[in-house]
Amino acid sequence: MADLTIDDLNHLDEEVFVDELDDVYEHSPWVPERVLPERPFDSLVALQEAMRSAVDEASRETKLELLRSHPDLGDQTGITESSQREQASAGLDQLSPEMYEAFQRLNDRYRGAFGFPFIMAVKNESPRVIKGAMETRLEQTESEEFRTAIEEVHTIAQIRLEERFST
Repeated sequence: MADLTIDDLNHLDEEVFVDELDDVYEHSPWVPERVLPERPFDSLVALQEAMRSAVDEASRETKLELLRSHPDLGDQTGITESSQREQASAGLDQLSPEMYEAFQRLNDRYRGAFGFPFIMAVKNESPRVIKGAMETRLEQTESEEFRTAIEEVHTIAQIRLEERFST
């Protein structure tokens, strides 16, 4: 929906509301489903906070499923339009063969270490910065990285909501 406002969102039927927001938290319609009872939202910030709380209050297993729903960076297969735009803004859709291989190796190491893909709000970052962040974050403990990944998911969701809604 172009130029969607919070007021428009508040008046959508439940199914359309969920459909409109299900990619804010990558392939996770349960997030907008959980905030439905909190409508009407008086601002974008209120919606963001409600969605963030829904995720934060979810079980660890549900959060892990959310993390696992994100694509590997640099891989363009089966990703949402939002992920595709974000990765393109960072040049991840035009990696050299060598950089693509480096990302694949790091993605594999990261998944092996933590059990979910590397997640970073990559909009307008460079492949070099992203690669450096991957290398650095591979040094974190599992619990530190789980928290970091959830925070990155929240940042991505905030960016997506701000882009989607007119003010």
